[in-house]
Amino acid sequence: MIKFNEPKDGAIISYNNGVIETPDKPIVPYIIGDGIGIDVTPVMKRVLNYAIGKAYGVSKEIKWMEIYAGQQALDIANNLLPDETIEAMKKYRVSIKGPLTTPIGNGFKSINVSIRQKLDLFACVRPIRYFPGTNSPMVESNMTDMVVFRENTEDLYTGIEWEPNSEGAKKIINFIKEELGTSPFRFEEHCGIGIKPVSKEGSERLITMAIDFALTEKKDFLTIVHKGNIMKFTEGAFRDWAYTLVVEKYKGTSNSDGTYTILCPKTEHKLIIKDCIADNFLQQIILVPEQHEVIATLNLNGDYISDALAAQVGGIGIAPGANIGEGYAVFEATHGSAENYAGKNRVNPSSIILSGEMMLRYMGWNEAADYVLKGVKGAIQKKQLTFDLARARAGKKFIRPKPKEKYTAKEVKEEFTRLVPGATLVSTQGFGDAVIDNM
Repeated sequence: MIKFNEPKDGAIISYNNGVIETPDKPIVPYIIGDGIGIDVTPVMKRVLNYAIGKAYGVSKEIKWMEIYAGQQALDIANNLLPDETIEAMKKYRVSIKGPLTTPIGNGFKSINVSIRQKLDLFACVRPIRYFPGTNSPMVESNMTDMVVFRENTEDLYTGIEWEPNSEGAKKIINFIKEELGTSPFRFEEHCGIGIKPVSKEGSERLITMAIDFALTEKKDFLTIVHKGNIMKFTEGAFRDWAYTLVVEKYKGTSNSDGTYTILCPKTEHKLIIKDCIADNFLQQIILVPEQHEVIATLNLNGDYISDALAAQVGGIGIAPGANIGEGYAVFEATHGSAENYAGKNRVNPSSIILSGEMMLRYMGWNEAADYVLKGVKGAIQKKQLTFDLARARAGKKFIRPKPKEKYTAKEVKEEFTRLVPGATLVSTQGFGDAVIDNM
């Protein structure tokens, strides 16, 4: 049994009547994470501690408590995700973690997915914004400013699957053929099977959270993204339940162009609700990103969309994320564990720092969150950058006067190690210093 080192002078965050109540010295569990987690997570803690001190002096303080998942937990407890870790996340309600690696092919589903399902963290919230000074493939990256609400517990990520030629796969194929009287299978042998559950209750709570956020933040557009033209009774149902919710709960009115308008009774702000087919949406976020602000979508779509949007503003290393449920939240670095860079004090810690900024807002410590955001913006704008942020995009301004195969290894290396003009290269810890200096 694992025992964590609980701070004796800390208090537990509570949840009453739908509201998170944060004491002055809350205990916040954290998971260092695999790979580069040992580099980025300590920097995040230092940045948040400084911002809290700057905002509140000694009156407020996070009491950090380390818990375990991933390789560290496997080494300590022979379990990638110990029950004690889940219980700590439940008890203390708000936690943050570095990147975690799930070994491929061993039958264990994603650790991240397991955490979301065990805590019923039904909404993955991913703000995507551009920080001036970040190197991006887009001409006008500042036009991309969205918040993605991705349903977190249903869809194909439930992991209801049977491998090819297994008894389960054979039974499902036979049931569909014999009981339902249809045979959609081109090749019945060597055919894996996956099931995609999408429920009314699961969809409505995610869409409600997205709408409430859009109204509170006075956004102009909320887009329901789906593939309902093909998957009519899952993704199509998600779209239909969204519009029913808009009309019945929020008293939305229909417009001549097929959209709906919700009028916030407190502020009289108008929110336009529209929907978009997923493949078309992936075009629109490049061609007309300014037409979308808040996104509500299903699990698999949200995975694709949030990473695609992150690329438009400089990469997933700059994108924060949160998994939120009813009174529970886990904030996380959204990138991978990048084992090859672990311990080299080289990579960009922005994702987990900005996830910490989201965590502070969730806790109601907005003044400290503002300092974190100001610090990150300042560091990037002044081009105080880690290597992955400072590296010029290969080929972006590289005019090749001769065929690619004619370039020497040295020329290719130089192209991939070019830095953006004016960049000051800093370490992971150095970037944390730059964020603090720019608060």
